[in-house]
Amino acid sequence: MMKVLVANRGEIALRVMRACHELGIPCVAVYGEGEQQAPHVRYADEAWRIPSDAPLPYLDIEALLGVARRAGAEAVHPGYGFLAENADFARACADSGLVFIGPPAEAIALMGDKVTARRVAAEAGVPIVPGTSGPVTAEEARAFGDAHGYPIAIKAAAGGGGRGFRVAWGPDEVEAAWLGASGEAERYFGNPAVYAERYFDHPRHIEIQVFADAHGQVVALGERDCSIQRRHQKLIEEAPSPALDPETRARMCAAAVRLARRVGYVNAGTVEFLYQDGEFYFLEMNTRIQVEHPVTEEITGIDLVKEQILVAMGRPLSFAEPIGFAGHAIECRINAEDPAHGFAPAPGTVVACRLPAGFGVRVDGAIEPGYQVLPQYDSLLAKLIVWGRDRGEALARLRRALADFSVEGLPTTVPFHARVVKHPTFVQGDYDTRFLARYPEVLEGLEQPVGIGNPGSPDQRVAETYIVEVAGRRFDVRIYGPPLSNPAPGKRAPLPATRPAGLRAGSRDEVRSPIQGTVLSVAVEPGARVEAGALLCVIEAMKMENEITAPHSGVVRAVEIAPGQTVQPGALLVVIEPAG
Repeated sequence: MMKVLVANRGEIALRVMRACHELGIPCVAVYGEGEQQAPHVRYADEAWRIPSDAPLPYLDIEALLGVARRAGAEAVHPGYGFLAENADFARACADSGLVFIGPPAEAIALMGDKVTARRVAAEAGVPIVPGTSGPVTAEEARAFGDAHGYPIAIKAAAGGGGRGFRVAWGPDEVEAAWLGASGEAERYFGNPAVYAERYFDHPRHIEIQVFADAHGQVVALGERDCSIQRRHQKLIEEAPSPALDPETRARMCAAAVRLARRVGYVNAGTVEFLYQDGEFYFLEMNTRIQVEHPVTEEITGIDLVKEQILVAMGRPLSFAEPIGFAGHAIECRINAEDPAHGFAPAPGTVVACRLPAGFGVRVDGAIEPGYQVLPQYDSLLAKLIVWGRDRGEALARLRRALADFSVEGLPTTVPFHARVVKHPTFVQGDYDTRFLARYPEVLEGLEQPVGIGNPGSPDQRVAETYIVEVAGRRFDVRIYGPPLSNPAPGKRAPLPATRPAGLRAGSRDEVRSPIQGTVLSVAVEPGARVEAGALLCVIEAMKMENEITAPHSGVVRAVEIAPGQTVQPGALLVVIEPAG
């Protein structure tokens, strides 16, 4: 294998390229509009613009294959997200004579349909969550809930990653949950089909890393606990899980290996389970490398991405069971989001940053001063991973590393993580997927001084530091105002920080957008009466759907938006005149 095209961007593209370079393999980067100076583009041996007019060019299969042909690439690594779990892309690569660094297309297709995956898991003797045997209508979902009890989850049949997922806590919530899940499934996966299953109220989200080669070897590399989540998407992962005993771990690993063998799996994959009251249940299988793979690397000493490449080249696995585990690892996803405002996405430009370092500290990311967080992509800036000889040491190291981590120019999840890792429930390891719902205090008072005024307005300000000495003692003084320093040559001038304007901008009656994004739906019309908290519209930004709700009860006097419209932070959405 002489050259690899990396069909992805950001942190994972860099991760793959580093592995390629260690193996002496040149790599090709691809990029879209506004990414000419992106870190992954600069790091690659060569870079090509994706010749596509699509809003997300990384999803244009023909364009990517065309670049691979022109660049002389012999293999493609899809990273995660985008086309990583697209069976058509894997087949297209094979048909073009390219090695797809991932599982066979047949395995991707089999596990990509969640209903089929449940059936296959049951055939392999893997416990499954009670659920429907196929896609359901809203009425059928309600019938399932009435028969099995509430709450129930309504989930995309062709999805994953928290997309197309809604929970109905009672029969009166089923229709809205079904519509929300089906609509999101159609937008993200091109398939509106959804199914229903039991929803556990205090589960752990445990996943098993598996690896298989083309010579019949299938190995489990232990588990990761991914239970700290927002919107059913992971924020913190650790290995091993503080909830599992050796016997349960062994049973889960054996179940994951059985499933991988059953579908003829090759390369890296993850089998995800829900764990509650001492029992585990199959959730789904991710047919790709995971965002959180570094915690497994840290406790096993195995470079999983390098192993992916070697297995794709036909090599046997470089390891076998039993896998040795050493110490404890924890990962925090550092996202460009505002935790104080419902984790609202925050596209913009990183003005300055300081990354933690030291023994047992690893930062996987593309973050740097001038780095642009584009609104059409996800919000991940970097992954902070720490290792310790035991969980206590890992937690102490993580607290120090988070204190050393700073990003200026836009809000991030760093302050949120710093709160979580000090919370008694997390410290004790006694948390579950509803941690944020049970402990909302971790989100209180997380305002971040990344800007003042309405986003994009002339008085927008960013932090500047001047060093002052008083009686020989050095002080850092932070001043908030217009940027005072010129950007370095070749760098773009920092964009205004994009802290959400919230509902306080302008008149109390004016509901304004807290984010930049696309209006997916509008739930009200002029003249309608609404209660405080009622849904007004849904805005999609950075691959997340954000529900905008009424700040008070009243009558809708104006609706200034329509589905499909792009809005900027601070844009007027709806005017609500208080009742009475």
